[in-house]
Amino acid sequence: MDAAAGLREALDALPLVDHHVHGALRVPLDRARFERTIIESDRAPAPGLSTFDSQIGFAILRWCAPVLDLEHCSPDEYLARRSDLGPEEVNRRLLSGAGVGWFLVDTGFAADELLEPAAMAAAAGGSTQAREIVRLESVAEEVASDGADGARFADEVRTRLQQRLEAGAVGTKSVIAYRCGFGIDTSRPSEAAVADAAGRLSAAVEAGAPVRVSDPVLESFLLWAGIDAGVPLQIHVGFGDSDLRLHDVNPSLLTDFIKEAEPSGTPIMLLHCYPFHREAGYLAHIYPNVYFDVGVAVNYTGSQSRQLVGESFEVGPFGKQVYSSDAWGPAELHYLGSVLWRRAVGSVLGDWVAAGEWSPEGAARVARMVGVETATRLYRLK
Repeated sequence: MDAAAGLREALDALPLVDHHVHGALRVPLDRARFERTIIESDRAPAPGLSTFDSQIGFAILRWCAPVLDLEHCSPDEYLARRSDLGPEEVNRRLLSGAGVGWFLVDTGFAADELLEPAAMAAAAGGSTQAREIVRLESVAEEVASDGADGARFADEVRTRLQQRLEAGAVGTKSVIAYRCGFGIDTSRPSEAAVADAAGRLSAAVEAGAPVRVSDPVLESFLLWAGIDAGVPLQIHVGFGDSDLRLHDVNPSLLTDFIKEAEPSGTPIMLLHCYPFHREAGYLAHIYPNVYFDVGVAVNYTGSQSRQLVGESFEVGPFGKQVYSSDAWGPAELHYLGSVLWRRAVGSVLGDWVAAGEWSPEGAARVARMVGVETATRLYRLK
């Protein structure tokens, strides 16, 4: 067996730790909704255009179609076959085919229509396991919805977060990127400042406003609640839906927070990062508490994901990188995340082996490190 084939075989055998993922949809999808769920935009496609005409659309027709017993099919043929099989069978085939050993599931978004962690593990079958990642804003919004006043807000958030961790959750996540961006004062706020901000939120909720945490003081408080929890803190970075302003979510804007949090030892996990994956790699290079992935961008770059993965291996230390799909909704995204990542890593590292720059053993070791071992250690998975 040549070195490239051996590396591909080693990659295919990895039981990946998908350290940031959402549940698969358990409901049928018509064409319009399927097309909306394979892109990040919350807008309908421009008239006459299809989201299948994209890297991710082509990747679905190339890599997912064979799992559903199709070859070289059109979008209509693919979706008809998907409908015939039904969501349960589609989820079973694609989730089991992803070869994931652990799903670490962010349960804080659209949970009513998505498989919960235990159901994700069951659909994948075999020895796959799943745990929860607690979305900090969701905990805070639950507390506000339940009527906690400003004085009780912080303690109640901490209590509920601890309860979720004791129940088996293995990490926390902040969506500060979507709520106010990173260009705020992220130093630890005083208890009085948190109580004042929580009081304003409580008054707005009582007046009938939607329950949504976006106050910079509360967002900073939640970041520090995540740090104090002592489990990995995930932070969405870069590419995402229309709630964020891309220039405000460059991870370099988090430098002061990273430095202030460094003594805690809590790992800060920068998610997705595109197009700021080089900035994320720099931060991981400099600060021992920073880790990163290229997550959802692997799916959306499709055939170009090889370049993205290669760039992530520039200055970012290999032991500071982890795998995630950030898949949400159609199980195609969970499957593609795995397939495209394995192919991209195999291609990039395989070229370096073929050029004599890396040993086959070193390439296989780095693949295991990024795909499985670092996340297993950080999240204390058993």
